[in-house]
Amino acid sequence: MAHERPVRIERRLSAILAADVAGYSRLMHLHEEATHAKLTALLADAVNPAIAEHRGRIVKNTGDGFLAEFPSAVEAVRAAVQFQTRIKELTIGEEHRRITFRVGINIGDVIVEPHDVFGDGVNIAARLESIAEPGGICISASAYDQVRGKVGAEFADMGEQNLKHIASPIRAYAMLGDGSNLTIQGARAKPNLLSPPRLSIVVLPFLNLSDNSEQDYFVDGVTESLTTDLSRISGSFVIGRHTAFTYKGKAVDLKQIGRELNVRYVLEGSVQRGGNRLRVNVQLIDAETGNYLWAERFDELVADLFDMQDEIVSRLANTLNTQLIEAEARRAERSLNPDALDLFFQGEACLNKGMTSEYMMQGRRFYERALALEPANVDALVGTGRVDVTCASTSMADNRDALLAAAEAALTKALSMAPRHALAHLFLGVVQMVTNRPAQGIRECEQALTLDRNLAEAHACIGLGKYFLGLGAETEAHVNEAFRLSPRDTGAFRWMQFIGIAKLQIGADAEAIAWLQRCLEANRNHALAHFQLAAALALLGKRDQAQAAVNAGLALNPTFTIRRLRTTASNDNAAYLAGRERICEGMRMAGVPEA
Repeated sequence: MAHERPVRIERRLSAILAADVAGYSRLMHLHEEATHAKLTALLADAVNPAIAEHRGRIVKNTGDGFLAEFPSAVEAVRAAVQFQTRIKELTIGEEHRRITFRVGINIGDVIVEPHDVFGDGVNIAARLESIAEPGGICISASAYDQVRGKVGAEFADMGEQNLKHIASPIRAYAMLGDGSNLTIQGARAKPNLLSPPRLSIVVLPFLNLSDNSEQDYFVDGVTESLTTDLSRISGSFVIGRHTAFTYKGKAVDLKQIGRELNVRYVLEGSVQRGGNRLRVNVQLIDAETGNYLWAERFDELVADLFDMQDEIVSRLANTLNTQLIEAEARRAERSLNPDALDLFFQGEACLNKGMTSEYMMQGRRFYERALALEPANVDALVGTGRVDVTCASTSMADNRDALLAAAEAALTKALSMAPRHALAHLFLGVVQMVTNRPAQGIRECEQALTLDRNLAEAHACIGLGKYFLGLGAETEAHVNEAFRLSPRDTGAFRWMQFIGIAKLQIGADAEAIAWLQRCLEANRNHALAHFQLAAALALLGKRDQAQAAVNAGLALNPTFTIRRLRTTASNDNAAYLAGRERICEGMRMAGVPEA
């Protein structure tokens, strides 16, 4: 007996569009013949032409709707936008009798027959259609990944949806606009109508892992203080502690928390005390994906618990500021249409990479693009001032006076718009320090600390101000306060440099070498520190090592000269001038070009 050959099942990856008429039964009950006639006309005049134009085919009609297949998600979405817009135009003035379609679109591997398609890919499209608003389009994450930036439309993230008869939650997106006045703002999308704000975070109550429940007060204090301090980060959106504490003691789904609170990041942690030591563990999580972005552990001796709490919180706040900016910059890099804030974060990330003219200029270009989009963006304005004063004060450019004038103008303008902007006060203080106003500059840095007590950079810059006042012996104490607040700061290499030049000022050349070597171990790309190290080595008679340091500096900044160094700061303080002359003499002995 002959064996029957198995039937070959055809499968392919397709974009499936499911649509039906919203409230069809009601419309048929009110105006049966008129509704049927109108639906037939809309299918002929709007739907069928759009589907054909975008290389789709109607697989089957379902009475009040239809199922269509497309070769790509882009074509499916474009067709849907086209016929939804056309239907809206054709039904103007028919508010109570208007026919509107709900549309769902998904990409899936489907079973194909001549007059039907089957599979989960089809079922998901149908379920997405059921949660779309009348006149709306709802697409799956797989479709969204394909069409983002290609269809001239924006989407609202609806989060993960539990769809009927679909085993796993499906992330859905509702279309907000298409450039043709098609506005779809579904009630179901309203809880997540807008993407979570940038730098949005919730600090969940830290866990007390100690045997002693009496330590709860300290653990809660860390959580509350960190919530307060993170809110000082410019542009941050931090969920209030009263809301955060509603999750205390509960088993939580971090992605669910992100959706409920509409935040991008979740910070969780634990505190454990053992003997005379205290251990704090923290993790930063991307609330959308559940991925861990950063983790850190702090081990400290128990002294005064409240002092320790302040120190732990300060360190966390400083480190998290950098980590959040990096995370936002990575998101911005993936954006096809970055806005001013996206560009600002990318500028900040460039500056965090190191102090080279290349990174400085890259950062400044991002700030300029942000200001072109949003001229009143204070953070970008402060960014340009930061770049200009840095380049002017570290011998990266010859046009020192023009850069400092531009920096002071930008920072003054920023403070006129945002008088409590701590970083604007800080960098204005640095401008004043290098333009013969060090006492005034120190006061600006102190004002910055009044506004943000965790601003470690302000302590370091006060130490720099003491150097410009000829009080180099006092610099180290101020910089050490910066290290206490932010021991792993991305700018810590500059703080070591501040101590190094202060030691040169007071003739402590061996200590200067140690600090400048530490600076360069932290960042080999800091050209000025190479030349300063060369000076210290030459002053101690280590000519060969000094020449090697000069060569390393010139490789990074071949235009550097002693004459340029003399112009990095205008100052009439006798002790400062004597110390600078010492450094210049050391550079001359090491072989740094004079001019």
